Amino acid sequence: MEVNYNSEKEVTSLSPNRKKPFWTEKRKESAAGMLFVLPEFLGICLMGVFPLGFTLFLAFTEWNFIGGMETIKFIGFDNFIRLANDDNFLLALKNNLLYTVFTVPVGMVLALILAVVIHSKAYAKDFFKVAFFIPYISTQVAVAAIFAALFHPSLGPINQFLMNIGISDPPKWLGSTDSVMAAIIIVGIWHSVGYIVIIYISGLSTISEEVYEAAEIDGANFIQKFTKITIPLLAPTTFFLAITLMISSFKVFDLVAFLTDGGPNHASNVLVYYIYEEGFKNFRMGYASAISWVLFTIVAVLTIIMWKIQNRKAD
Repeated sequence: MEVNYNSEKEVTSLSPNRKKPFWTEKRKESAAGMLFVLPEFLGICLMGVFPLGFTLFLAFTEWNFIGGMETIKFIGFDNFIRLANDDNFLLALKNNLLYTVFTVPVGMVLALILAVVIHSKAYAKDFFKVAFFIPYISTQVAVAAIFAALFHPSLGPINQFLMNIGISDPPKWLGSTDSVMAAIIIVGIWHSVGYIVIIYISGLSTISEEVYEAAEIDGANFIQKFTKITIPLLAPTTFFLAITLMISSFKVFDLVAFLTDGGPNHASNVLVYYIYEEGFKNFRMGYASAISWVLFTIVAVLTIIMWKIQNRKAD
């Protein structure tokens, strides 16, 4: 009886128990993809995760970084206890909350009105879009330099105008503890309103004209269409802007650093500038790290609250 050895080899090669090669085509594709992602992943770890973890460690220490790593001293929660009694920190927190409360809602309301007017009523829409967006793409330092001249207490155009209309003692703006935050808030709103206008115009362009036409047939006027159609349909856009602007408002630094350097008498100090001041002027890196984690916690809590509110409305 003859045995067909070729047939026996074919059966063996088709056997399900045969060991498969490790580098299959699928694994090769996955490995190639991971190699492409690896530089970005390492960058995130080195520039994001590691500094975040290191600042968390430093928040429980006392460290003058000029003295080197060997001068790090663990002090537990002393930095956070000290923050509760630090008048400069409490003033910076108050100023930051004040800046956020005014710049975010006022800027959004003003931008929404401008966006509706430009989108539905204005001629030369593209011109107005560019005109409003130019301040946003300009650096905050350049914007601050312009407003520093405008807010000059005696020679600035703003106070010159106020005196011409009969106000004999106009605000000192950046030179007074009573008006310095108002001046910074005005600059912040003016700088960001163009960005908000563009985002709102993009949201308005997604709303079908048929919805407005149907409302007009039912007898709705402009105010009713605005409150019953425009605002509800722009809710996702408004939520996105509220989150991003709130986070951005807590990061304000350039305006304060250029216009006032935190003064006069710390009246315009904000959290990020106070972190910079403590860390890179006073060299108290542990204390600065504690402030940064308080700031991170505040922003995280506010973001979670806004997410919860938005989800409840969606449900």
